[in-house]
Amino acid sequence: MTFETNLPVRTHFFDTKIEFLKGVGPQKAALLNQELGIFTFGDLIQHYPFRHEDRTVFHRINGLNEQLAAAQIKGRLREWSTVGEGGKKRLVAYFTDGTGILELVWFQGIAWFEKNLRANTEYIVYGKPVAFGGRWSITHPEIDLITAENESGGYWQPVYPLTEKLRKKFLDSRGLSRMIRNLLEISRSHIRETLPASLVQKYRLVSKADALWNFHLPQSHQWLHQAQRRLKFEELFYNQFRLIKNKLLHKTEYPGLIFNHTDLVKEFYANHLPFTLTNAQIRVLHEIHEDLKTGKQMNRLLQGDVGSGKTIVAFITMLFALSNDAQACLMAPTEILTDQHFQGLRKFADVLGVNIGKLTGSTKKREREIIHKQLLDGSMQIIVGTHALIEDIVQFRNLGLCVIDEQHRFGVAQRAKLWAKNSRINPHMLVMTATPIPRTLAMTLYGDLDISAINELPAGRKPIKTVHRYDAHRSSVFGFLKEEIAKGRQVYMVYPLIEESEKMDLKDLMDGYESVSRSFPDVPLSILHGKMKSQDKDYEMGRFVRGETKIMVATTVIEVGVNVPNASVMVIENAERFGLSQLHQLRGRVGRGAEQSYCVLITDYKISKETKLRIETMCRTNDGFEIAEVDLQLRGPGDITGTQQSGLMDLLVSNLAQDGEILKAARISAEEILTADPDLLQPVNHPIRIHLENLRKEETNWSRIS
Repeated sequence: MTFETNLPVRTHFFDTKIEFLKGVGPQKAALLNQELGIFTFGDLIQHYPFRHEDRTVFHRINGLNEQLAAAQIKGRLREWSTVGEGGKKRLVAYFTDGTGILELVWFQGIAWFEKNLRANTEYIVYGKPVAFGGRWSITHPEIDLITAENESGGYWQPVYPLTEKLRKKFLDSRGLSRMIRNLLEISRSHIRETLPASLVQKYRLVSKADALWNFHLPQSHQWLHQAQRRLKFEELFYNQFRLIKNKLLHKTEYPGLIFNHTDLVKEFYANHLPFTLTNAQIRVLHEIHEDLKTGKQMNRLLQGDVGSGKTIVAFITMLFALSNDAQACLMAPTEILTDQHFQGLRKFADVLGVNIGKLTGSTKKREREIIHKQLLDGSMQIIVGTHALIEDIVQFRNLGLCVIDEQHRFGVAQRAKLWAKNSRINPHMLVMTATPIPRTLAMTLYGDLDISAINELPAGRKPIKTVHRYDAHRSSVFGFLKEEIAKGRQVYMVYPLIEESEKMDLKDLMDGYESVSRSFPDVPLSILHGKMKSQDKDYEMGRFVRGETKIMVATTVIEVGVNVPNASVMVIENAERFGLSQLHQLRGRVGRGAEQSYCVLITDYKISKETKLRIETMCRTNDGFEIAEVDLQLRGPGDITGTQQSGLMDLLVSNLAQDGEILKAARISAEEILTADPDLLQPVNHPIRIHLENLRKEETNWSRIS
């Protein structure tokens, strides 16, 4: 098959504009450009199907059942007629295979079908069978004349992502499939192998050309599986290759202060540490100390469940900096969280004679001037602050360590401003998150960071008891709350909405506040929601922290960073409206003291299967990492991150909830190759080098795979 004579000369076959492919042309090309972002041959060949329909089996009408997702039937079209009027008009055709009658119903495209259907002609129909009025029917079936190509079945039909506009222009999944078949037939000799032969052999992968053909047009289910496996491995290999390359580059290109002295660490550990560190905390501190001795900038992510003791690890890490005549800062996303960190760290700093300060938007001008002066002359050794730390006026004498809490709340530019506070050498970076990240997600999102995890709770910390109750049990729940308050404890009550919604039958915050007020007439209450001014939030939160109020009625603004050890009960209304990780984060607001704590999840009786799994998971375990894995399975990676993360949402064929083993193998392979041959000079690694070089040159977005 050859191109038309007017095909322009291209530096690369896959950079060819899509309009020059047989069966496309300028009009369809414009639609593909606009609706799917398909501009070139490379874009089209990477527009992968999201599922495949099994067209290998023919069903009989008398053997249909509603458990079938879809059925393919071979038979004869007998007659049809149009019934109804106006918007209720429909075309009904009668189809038989000799074992029964099947009704075919169309509500759209009626004129086209009336013109083109042929009576007493053999067709193949495909669709979801439904029993109605004692007869089987399929609404809007696919219908094709029997040909030599399709009469025996035996193929898998790809189903592609489309838009409504494309469907209205009669460019459907089968139309795209025909275009891609035309492209595959002329492109085989242009498809380069992008993986070393050693990896292809080691993991028994099919070739790149075979993978592309059989992902779009699989010869069998086995071929489809092998094609998917090959393309997933390649995609994840280049994803990990880039991250690991950046990580290795960081370790060689970015020098860091060498923290050899440990005087303050030893003094604090021997004389002032008020509790015994867990084995996990000790392991993480060893990992951090090894980084701080290398002379390269530390770039480490510290994961730890709520209450696992990340803050004390951060403080001891700061002491490494202070022991070597450097300063440390801790940046948090909110003033409430900043004040909480400051109050917690000041107890430790004071016993060591360490000067610690706090800087937020609320800091008074005179106090701010003193802080600026002390940071510049080095007399202030630790500063805890909000975004105020990255203002240009804030200068350090020798900033050696930056700790960032809830790092996902800060943008790259904000973090970069903090790094620039030491003009001579990059400060070491320790970024912390209380949101456990599934292993596969961590490898993909943070594969260029060193990752430490505190996966053990401090000794004596009692697991939170979580129970599920229905709306009808609210009176007994309130009775339990009165018992806890009588013991001197405090309670959170969380609602999903602030105001009533006509569309959703939910208990909103204000209604909840009034209900709680009536049920607890002698108990002082606080209220907290996102629409309040920051000073009002701080006032209400302060009252609750000091124990002046016993019940905090709130929305999810208390999800992160509020530490009230005396709060022992978390009640979550309409728990079915919250995601699994959000439920876990909310639960983490209790269980911070020595007393037994509880979490009560209240739902309606009618809840979905997925909601039941979320509730059961919460009641079964307190392990944030286990919960994160279940959440990944339920929601997928995009919803968990909540953002179009580079390196994650660029994945076209891989599913991190399912492809953990492939990702692990791809990462190990990338690490081995980069360790043994970082410049890709060995002949066996030339396919990688050529592929990466071409990615930088090509106009097409093949680069999306890495």
